[in-house]
Amino acid sequence: MARASHRLAHKHFRLDPTKIRRAQKLLGAKTETETMNRALDEVIGEAERNRLTWEAIDRFVQSGARIKDVTGALDGK
Repeated sequence: MARASHRLAHKHFRLDPTKIRRAQKLLGAKTETETMNRALDEVIGEAERNRLTWEAIDRFVQSGARIKDVTGALDGK
């Protein structure tokens, strides 16, 4: 995960240590700081993926394209 160079800020939070350990394990991070940075990167990435998905859905709907169920799977049978 490449990060743009920027200033780092010292922040102090009261966080659940169990959640930090679980996130650290899931993310494969070595330190708590790395865990928090990776978790934030994941949240930001997910939001961007969601935005792009909704944009694609909007373009599809606006295109007027129709989907034909040739298998009959959507008929509720």
